[in-house]
Amino acid sequence: MIAGFSITSLLLILLAGIGAGFVGYAVGASSLVSYPALLAFGIPPVLANASNTVGVVGTGIGGVMGARKELKGQAVRSITYVVIGAFGGVAGAFLLLKLDPSVFEFAAPVLILLSSLIIAINPRGRMQAKQAAADATAQLKHIEATEATDATDAAKRATTPTAPHRPPEQLVQPMSQDSWWVWLGVVAVAIYSGYFGAGAGTLALAMLDAAKIGPFHKINALKTLIGTGANISASVVFIIQGAVDWPAAIMLCIGCFIGGYIAPPITRKIPANIMRAAAVIVGIILTIDLGLKTY
Repeated sequence: MIAGFSITSLLLILLAGIGAGFVGYAVGASSLVSYPALLAFGIPPVLANASNTVGVVGTGIGGVMGARKELKGQAVRSITYVVIGAFGGVAGAFLLLKLDPSVFEFAAPVLILLSSLIIAINPRGRMQAKQAAADATAQLKHIEATEATDATDAAKRATTPTAPHRPPEQLVQPMSQDSWWVWLGVVAVAIYSGYFGAGAGTLALAMLDAAKIGPFHKINALKTLIGTGANISASVVFIIQGAVDWPAAIMLCIGCFIGGYIAPPITRKIPANIMRAAAVIVGIILTIDLGLKTY
């Protein structure tokens, strides 16, 4: 036994972390797997949620490190989102710890159902498809413009080595052009990330896309900053308050890292709709199960 857990239980939490990391990469809802798994081992809801936040924080750090190319040239916005995320995470963490535990217990089924509906609507997939169409259109226009070049320039290009022409990179709009409701949305996502967080990344992505902040691959990286800042600061609060089950959190964190690492080559071979449908079904089942136990 280690801090009340058998070796078998810790290994099962590790497996749950692997599943959470995999699902987090595939459909962006790792907490749909990790949080119920901690509940299944008898960890109280609030303690399970706090431990889950600590356990999945490594996923966000890895995502930010992997998105350095997309975040290049966005230092001010990146720092701003991390700072907002950090303050929102603290606020969400204190809401979780200071409110009566029954408040979260009653809210959890609704939050899980919300996450499932977000996955079902699939704003991320719609945005990827829209971005792909925009990129194809830009490429076509660039080719047409190149073909329309006069014969003299064409002859010059034929005799002079030149770099291949590429359409100009799409940029993120200046922060001064952001609508006021975007900042309210960023704050709300940050607080939600600290309080529970399942589906927060997808919510942030949909909000930034609706505001036309920039192309998909750039706002996809930006939304990671909000959740990462929130999860780190919320984890600090939970640790200081002694609200973390360390054996569970550590095993979950290791599992999330493994799951996120092995997910890319596997998900390439599995249709996205199948993974999304599975996540939605699991979320609805968990909603019903927790709802029956709570209400």
